[in-house]
Amino acid sequence: MRVDEAIRARRAIKWYDPEHQMPEETFLKLIEHAIFAPTAFNIQNWRFVRVTDPEQRKAIRAVAWDQAQVTDASELLVLCFDNKSWERDPQRYWRNAPQEVQDFLVPAIDDYYREKPQVVRDEGMRSCGLVGQTIMLMALELGYQTCPMDGFDYDAVAKIINLPEDHSIAFMIAIGKGTKDSWPRPGQLSLNEVLVSNRFD
Repeated sequence: MRVDEAIRARRAIKWYDPEHQMPEETFLKLIEHAIFAPTAFNIQNWRFVRVTDPEQRKAIRAVAWDQAQVTDASELLVLCFDNKSWERDPQRYWRNAPQEVQDFLVPAIDDYYREKPQVVRDEGMRSCGLVGQTIMLMALELGYQTCPMDGFDYDAVAKIINLPEDHSIAFMIAIGKGTKDSWPRPGQLSLNEVLVSNRFD
């Protein structure tokens, strides 16, 4: 599937075949491609919680407006980010770069994030947004549908997955074999409304 076709074909699907199991090699291929998504300073701050335990899935569904895709989809990923990734041995993010690049960028990571919690959180949300779209497009290439989700109790899900205190949840993605098509696109804004040339009036 071409990239332009995948972008147009991707929809949030709510209905999944609960009997379908994604082959492990397919899941690994999906995630192996996902981690090529960009992150600022290459800090790779996303973390993927793959929820396979049926009881955990039921518990998450109970705090996610009883949305069926939580339990019925083949895979459920909770996309999180590590708020301390920028200071966890940052040299490793640039270990293959020329020495002069390492000497410049590794100290810059600390300067950019230290004592700036809003910058750290914003970065985590950006990173998860980028990797989430990568996951959804790659899933489509592999023959799967997806549903990005933020309709859930974040604190409750954090407890269910035992989220570390220095991590945050961005959103979830359900992935599986859809059983029904989504409804037609409800309405796209025109480019005239969303595309600004140079500056706002």
